[in-house]
Amino acid sequence: MSLFGIAGLQLELRNGDNLEQLEAELDLLRRRFPWVAMAVIGELAAFGPDPSRAQPLPGAAEARLCAAARRNQLWLVPGSLFEQHDGKVYNTAPVIDPAGTVVARYRKMFPFLPYERGITPGSDFVTFEVPAVGRFGVSICYDMWFPETTRNLAWLGAEVILHPSMTNTIDRDGELAIGRANAMVNQCYFLDINVAGELGLGRSAIFGPGGEVICTAGAGREALAVELDLQAVRNARTRGWLGLVQPLKSFRDSVVALPAHAPGARHSAYLDSLGPLTMPTRHGGLPT
Repeated sequence: MSLFGIAGLQLELRNGDNLEQLEAELDLLRRRFPWVAMAVIGELAAFGPDPSRAQPLPGAAEARLCAAARRNQLWLVPGSLFEQHDGKVYNTAPVIDPAGTVVARYRKMFPFLPYERGITPGSDFVTFEVPAVGRFGVSICYDMWFPETTRNLAWLGAEVILHPSMTNTIDRDGELAIGRANAMVNQCYFLDINVAGELGLGRSAIFGPGGEVICTAGAGREALAVELDLQAVRNARTRGWLGLVQPLKSFRDSVVALPAHAPGARHSAYLDSLGPLTMPTRHGGLPT
């Protein structure tokens, strides 16, 4: 089966306990779009961007989300929540199957520094299989600014990238361009699902394996429900998009050594010259 119904839920959320709202929205999704088999919600949807609400996983909040997935027979990536583990806090997205079982957890690799302070980066790429459909990968918000994240998910076989976001800043146009580019250069579906309301600007989008814009959202509450055709991904990767580019094969067959990917190479003389990663300060205008 190559067709798969999926919905990105762009929700107007607050910085607080949103679990009851998430449960109600999933119940409504099931009634309104009974053909949808998976739901994806924005980053930190359960409690907002408050690390003080971090909790162990598995935990009570995750159990409620599992129950909602089981009740509605949905695959569910409920955005993310802050996870407390061994004295550290991670930004973690559970992957829940229609039986209500957590099949994977992805920890955000690139916290939005210097703003997302005190969050430990994850180290493991996460993909999972939807039986008889295809392979899916997970990344979170700022991760997509690092093309290596999506490329490694594609290298692991991911045909669809699920990407919860929480963006309320003026760089949303740039993020949409990056999401589209990630889809095109990795010949995959890319679902960039933002939050709305007091926590985000909305403007979620779903891109296809040729970089085509499948659908976009406005600034408020919206459900982006679409059917993905996984065969389109396979055709693009094996035959080229519209019979043209085949970048994954060229990447596979290349003999070029990429200096930036060598062990320790990120500490180049040039990158080190940029200075520490700190909060920007004013250029001037302060009293002397």
